[in-house]
Amino acid sequence: SDSDKGSIVLATVRGDVHDIGKNLVDILLANNGYTVHNLGIKQPVDAIIEAWQETGADAIGMSGLLVKSTVVMRDNLKILNERGLRPPVILGGAALTRRYVEEDLAKLYEGPVYYARDAFDGMALMEQICGQRTAAEPVGPHAASQEATVPLPSRKAREEAQLAGAAGTHETVETAEPRPVARSTVATDVPIPEPPFWGRRVIEQIPLRAALGYINEVMLFQVQWQYKKRGRPQEEFDRSIDAEVRPIYRDLVARCEREQILEPRAVYGYWPCQSEGDTLCLYDPHDRTRVVARFELPRQRKEPYWCLADFWRPVSSGRFDVIALTLVTVGSRVSEVARTWFAEDRYRDYLHLHGLGVETAEALAEYLHKQVRMELGIADQDAREVRKLFQQGYRGSRFSFGYPACPSLEDQAKLWPLLRPGDIGVTLSDEFQLDPEQSTTALIAHHPEARYFRA
Repeated sequence: SDSDKGSIVLATVRGDVHDIGKNLVDILLANNGYTVHNLGIKQPVDAIIEAWQETGADAIGMSGLLVKSTVVMRDNLKILNERGLRPPVILGGAALTRRYVEEDLAKLYEGPVYYARDAFDGMALMEQICGQRTAAEPVGPHAASQEATVPLPSRKAREEAQLAGAAGTHETVETAEPRPVARSTVATDVPIPEPPFWGRRVIEQIPLRAALGYINEVMLFQVQWQYKKRGRPQEEFDRSIDAEVRPIYRDLVARCEREQILEPRAVYGYWPCQSEGDTLCLYDPHDRTRVVARFELPRQRKEPYWCLADFWRPVSSGRFDVIALTLVTVGSRVSEVARTWFAEDRYRDYLHLHGLGVETAEALAEYLHKQVRMELGIADQDAREVRKLFQQGYRGSRFSFGYPACPSLEDQAKLWPLLRPGDIGVTLSDEFQLDPEQSTTALIAHHPEARYFRA
């Protein structure tokens, strides 16, 4: 290996564009004397194997954010088996569970495989693999640190992790006979707002400051940037945020404006729709006999038996409801600049910029949702404080694919002919991930009972 302490080949797996978790591992290992060969994002298994063989690294580390990436990891392990290769493999990412790695994948892979919950786990496992532990210290996959944590990259990642934990990250055989489930008691007679237009509209440019009016500072400062309270009195913590953290935020925002690092853009619109059981049907605004999209949505198997489709008028009502579709992005430049800073070992700047990009995309989604509520004439029910908006302090709700109420990422593809996001530079990968990474889609329901839930 490259250094006396040890070395690792790190990669985000094929089809996955998320690299913050992998890069945190890189930073921690490099600062503790390990050699890290960081291959970057969307790496096919052949590239990973080739790098491992060329470098003679002690281990391979594979990372990914989406549930689909866990399947790619499993396939990669199978290919290592087929080629008679047995390097120690460390797996990490928001959608992984310890049980999946240590039970399912450990049975599959003929070499050693480990689960790393966070970057600190990754370092502890590298110490173990490279023989740095003393005889008195514990060994095995469970020996890694359980205390220190590194934040998941985004709210999306946290939802992905919860979804993976609930649904499992691998195929299971359904043995129980499916049985009909009662409809929820969600009201079917809510007045239908009139949108100001039908179909899509592009917002070519949104002032960064306008979007940042909706930024969640708790998420940015304490979760993304990791400035923690750590037992300090609230007043003292608030003073430290004002004195130390806000100047960093102000300077970074000013630089992003000056150099156009964050470029907020959006496409959104309104479509007539109806529910039919667990299906949500969207229609052509100019020909309401023509279905332009159909979403099959999961229903809760126990009370209150919610299904996302319930938040729109049923076909049996004889009325057409309205749904808003949104897609926002802060552009590709923020990821490019962040990667440049990472390559220049400007780790603190890199982490600050990545966190700001993630939370600006979330703020932009809030900003556009506010515009939709205003256009539908329901914004008068909004909470007056912005922080209460983050707790759904408004009428209706915004749902994104991959979240528990609409878990199928494949459904993103159904938005493409309607919103045509290529006009604002957003594409969809073969794994149904948005590119640029700091982009998000949503279905918006105006129904007063609409809330986040797990189906």
